[in-house]
Amino acid sequence: MDTKYFDINENGLSVRCKLMTGDKSREHKRVVVCTHGFGGNKDISSIQKFAEKQVGKDKNSAVIAFDWPCHGKDARKKLELDECLEYLTMVVGYAKDELHAEHVYNYSVSFGSYLTLLYIQRVGNPFTRIALRSSGIGMYQLMLNNVDPNDIPKLERGKEVEVGFERKMKIDQKFLHDLKDGDVTKLEYFDWADDMIMLHGTEDEYVPYEQAQEFADNNVIEFTLVEGADHPFRNPKYMDLAIHTVVEFFAGKA
Repeated sequence: MDTKYFDINENGLSVRCKLMTGDKSREHKRVVVCTHGFGGNKDISSIQKFAEKQVGKDKNSAVIAFDWPCHGKDARKKLELDECLEYLTMVVGYAKDELHAEHVYNYSVSFGSYLTLLYIQRVGNPFTRIALRSSGIGMYQLMLNNVDPNDIPKLERGKEVEVGFERKMKIDQKFLHDLKDGDVTKLEYFDWADDMIMLHGTEDEYVPYEQAQEFADNNVIEFTLVEGADHPFRNPKYMDLAIHTVVEFFAGKA
């Protein structure tokens, strides 16, 4: 598999990207945009494994992964919802304009799943098919769970606080309000349901599978419950199942 790192620079923003292909061709009819979860980055092993399977099955396809704002190699320090959506717009634009993709797919995890769902409502749906794993449906509460209880008064006073794991990033009350306003459970996805699937583990320690299942049921989205899988699908058996399911789903429509 051929791998290339590059940046997309537009409107004062710089998106750090990773392109994975079966050959060195500059054009790819089918491009999958992969997005990671909160605290992750474009180089996580699950994206690498997916890309290997995807381009192994379809050597003319390509996979683009990128760092969300404040993640991985990204230069930004403060997480803002609008910039997350703009990053995704820039990556989709690259797939279409530079790689000349006729079909763009989306495989997203956790925080990335939430952003994808919000994106297709606010910006539009450029994706032929969408696969979501361990989806962070109730992102406002999930993000609030990352805030140290001692920092809540600071947020209420309009101050910035730090959240994150290996890499810390700043958030403020506006960001949390934006997440609350962008509650995807209050939106309808019937128009895209036929071209979406969701996967979730029964042992997800961060996002109860019941939340994702209820969302999928309410929108008639195909939902696969993986018995025993945790939030990141650490068990290779469950990860292989998830990747196989997504690759086959994408192959079903081109």
